Amino acid sequence: MSSKYPRSVRRCLPLWALTLEAALILLFYFFTHYDASLEDQKGLVASYQVGQDLTVMAALGLGFLTSNFWRHSWSSVAFNLFMLALGVQWAILLDGFLSQFPPGKVVITLFSIRLATMSAMSVLISAGAVLGKVNLAQLVVMVLVEVTALGTLRMVISNIFNTDYHMNLRHFYVFAAYFGLTVAWCLPKPLPKGTEDNDQRATIPSLSAMLGALFLWMFWPSVNSPLLRSPIQRKNAMFNTYYALAVSVVTAISGSSLAHPQRKISMTYVHSAVLAGGVAVGTSCHLIPSPWLAMVLGLVAGLISIGGAKCLPVCCNRVLGIHHISVMHSIFSLLGLLGEITYIVLLVLHTVWNGNGMIGFQVLLSIGELSLAIVIALTSGLLTGLLLNLKIWKAPHVAKYFDDQVFWKFPHLAVGF
Repeated sequence: MSSKYPRSVRRCLPLWALTLEAALILLFYFFTHYDASLEDQKGLVASYQVGQDLTVMAALGLGFLTSNFWRHSWSSVAFNLFMLALGVQWAILLDGFLSQFPPGKVVITLFSIRLATMSAMSVLISAGAVLGKVNLAQLVVMVLVEVTALGTLRMVISNIFNTDYHMNLRHFYVFAAYFGLTVAWCLPKPLPKGTEDNDQRATIPSLSAMLGALFLWMFWPSVNSPLLRSPIQRKNAMFNTYYALAVSVVTAISGSSLAHPQRKISMTYVHSAVLAGGVAVGTSCHLIPSPWLAMVLGLVAGLISIGGAKCLPVCCNRVLGIHHISVMHSIFSLLGLLGEITYIVLLVLHTVWNGNGMIGFQVLLSIGELSLAIVIALTSGLLTGLLLNLKIWKAPHVAKYFDDQVFWKFPHLAVGF
């Protein structure tokens, strides 16, 4: 079967992508240089390992986690890698330009690469709501806009609330989730009759998605701790993340069985719920003083993720008109809010224990940061969704949603594909 991808886009997309990459190369040539100081070389191996963990999570974990559609697995993995590579490049430049005034040479360090990788990961989370319904040109636009919006949010929070790198990125779960939901809300919703099978999950792709969940589960402490400066805080963050993830696994498997009328386990629920604890403690992992509290959060997060995976897709489809909200995406939105609430509660308790009388002010600042993150996510997501609806992008027809044949060359077509 020949591709229904518009010929004009097939001709222009490679040139558009290569032109953009050439522009990025020129920007790197004129405005960047490597850090020549010895300070960044001392912990080179340890820093590189942390960055490597983040890359594995983004490329393999999030890539395979969204590959559970039986006719869209190739595009899910490859497009995620494409967005990651483009997003890291743009995030390094953007963070460098926004962090200094007047703008000058951007100094590239291992820390800046880790920061850029986490910024790019937010795009991969958001893309979980739109993959299969947009083409590669639209994803390029989404990467550029979302990384810019997140970088602007971080700059505003740093300047207004005077927070460090970890704290101004602690909202990226919530930001990514609501950005993606808003973009998905703007895209065409109905799936034509007769093509619903493209939107179904199959055994082998679901196994690939579970493989992605395993990669994320193993390396999730690396995403909760790399931007913390204090060794004690990094240690607490890693320990608490492990405890929360461990409880999430037990809760995910048992809760999935309880949610089924015949007490059967759903792979779709499990491969998202096992990560619930890592998301829930992400904001406050360095503040949790004892493992039992992290374990309680993992338990609550696992139960919420099972309930959200069961109910949210139906509610979003009927009430908001958002077709195909990925289970992973619903988890980040719900558990991101749980993590924010937990952080505020722990901040209040920490302030009381230390005899500080600024409780109300600290809570107000935290609520202000969260509200600002949600507002910017919704606003930038709405603008991105409207931009992606322009006819210039030649978006895939709704009859070709979740179909790899639209984008890929197959040596042969297996029977029943």
